[in-house]
Amino acid sequence: MIGISKLYCGTVEASDVLRYGRRSKELPSHLLQFSQDKKPVVVWNVGQRCNLRCVHCYAHSRDLDYTGELNHEEGLRLIDDLASFGAPVLLFSGGEPLMHPRILELIGYAREKGMRAVISTNGTLITPELAAKLKQFGLSYVGISLDGLEETNDRFRGMKGAFAAALAGVRHCREADIKVGLRFTMNRKNVHDLNGIFDLLYEEKIPRICFYHLVYAGRGTKLVADALSAEESRQAVDLIIDRTAQMHRDGFHAEVLTVDNHCDGPYLYQRLLREGSERADDVLELLKMNGGNSSGIGIGCVSWDGEVYADQFWRHHSFGNVRERPFSEIWTDRTEPLMDGLKDRKQRLTGRCAQCKWLDICNGNFRVRAEAVTGDVWAPDPACYLTDEEIGLK
Repeated sequence: MIGISKLYCGTVEASDVLRYGRRSKELPSHLLQFSQDKKPVVVWNVGQRCNLRCVHCYAHSRDLDYTGELNHEEGLRLIDDLASFGAPVLLFSGGEPLMHPRILELIGYAREKGMRAVISTNGTLITPELAAKLKQFGLSYVGISLDGLEETNDRFRGMKGAFAAALAGVRHCREADIKVGLRFTMNRKNVHDLNGIFDLLYEEKIPRICFYHLVYAGRGTKLVADALSAEESRQAVDLIIDRTAQMHRDGFHAEVLTVDNHCDGPYLYQRLLREGSERADDVLELLKMNGGNSSGIGIGCVSWDGEVYADQFWRHHSFGNVRERPFSEIWTDRTEPLMDGLKDRKQRLTGRCAQCKWLDICNGNFRVRAEAVTGDVWAPDPACYLTDEEIGLK
């Protein structure tokens, strides 16, 4: 996760992070990515059912009743363990988490245990009444997926009217005084809408947006051919930087982030150097604090059936099941080879990643993407768009 507005526009300084001692429990949400202890933010897929059928869904979700999901008591035990372990944030995901019959109780219980509770949703089910209840139960943030303007989004979501319903959900959250933001997964079939999404952000005064690079997982594996090329990725990131800077110059200080491709960090830093920015040194320090990809370290996933994964995309390799062992025990068990490797991956990486001068900033990027393309979990990430010269190779 690379905070474009934090780094390029200077909304965060390294001193802001150091003031809190870089401990997960003490850091406010917008600084959490710079924590030193890297207690995992846990994505919990509370259920697989979804009212939409998105073409890039990693969960293969449909509007069906699924079996084998954690029951309510098992969910409460999971929250107890995560809270005791020190996980700072529990992100409720799905499927569509708002279809879970007891989602409000789970959110409220996580808050009672001292965790920050956020939700990742398609937004189409958020009525004014539900938004008020989400606020009442202490939800910190609602991330609503919107993968383009109306025509593009509805095609991706598999339902006509999905864009209008999601935008209504955004407005209902704002009316209920819940922080809300957008989630946009970039690929060749929607990147043409980037400018329009920024216009929407500005018009609706939506305070946050995350631009995701495509991860080849779930239904997303069918979109590998539509993944942005290296040059297209550079153009997209430049556009994101330019539009973010323009919004901030216009007085609208939205938080803008890119996600799932940590070469965005060195790319942004080198752009600051070319521009002669006085912020470059501070940005480099913040990028080092960020530490790069955190799968198996600072981000983890618990599936609807209790299986534990390195992140929400890496669903073909489970480290264990919370029905059999607590998450905290599974997460710290380094006798499991892949878990041990992810926690100490630098010496295992090969090719360009092993030789890259930005390794301490990127941490080898997305291993699941490398494995999907090459069959080798330690091979270079094919989505890295930096040139050999930019990473320090002759």
